[in-house]
Amino acid sequence: MKKLILVTSPPASGKTYVSKQLAKALSHVVYLDKDTLIPLSKQIFAVAGQEYDRSSEFFKKNIRDYEYETIVALAMEALDYDDIVLINAPFSQEIRSAAYIHALTKQLAEKGATLAVVWVQTEIEVCRQRMIARNSDRDTWKLTHWDKYIATCNFTIPTTFDDPKVKDDLIIFKNSTDEEFSESLKRTVKLLEG
Repeated sequence: MKKLILVTSPPASGKTYVSKQLAKALSHVVYLDKDTLIPLSKQIFAVAGQEYDRSSEFFKKNIRDYEYETIVALAMEALDYDDIVLINAPFSQEIRSAAYIHALTKQLAEKGATLAVVWVQTEIEVCRQRMIARNSDRDTWKLTHWDKYIATCNFTIPTTFDDPKVKDDLIIFKNSTDEEFSESLKRTVKLLEG
């Protein structure tokens, strides 16, 4: 059966690393990363004469939702050609919206596909250290205003769509240590392929 996998979490939880390792471990996977759209977003900021700030109202109003719409459209198209598509993106609002998940699940069902969400669970201080280490301009504001930024992040596991009868609709991937990562990778692959 076809499957769309969303690997999601707050920023710097290790989403990209987890996503890439998971994509390598699974068979027949199309890997999509929402960050691939960042050059287009930067151009929108530039053309609009706005400072590049992915936490700004300008970004939220004019760019954010369109990035998600685009990456999901690419995934839907890819499902016509392969069995598994994995999207690496925070989906911070969408993952907590029952209406969004319902609409996405319905759209996937029309393609004979199901939805699996992999939630990367990482301790907040580990996230801060990883953000410092990756040294990306998208994190400048976040690190400078850490307390204000972290107050906007929701680290609780999104459970609104979790059906106890479905083994892989929500998979918790623990990623604060190397040991947790290794155990979670094995378990997650088994759940997704089983």
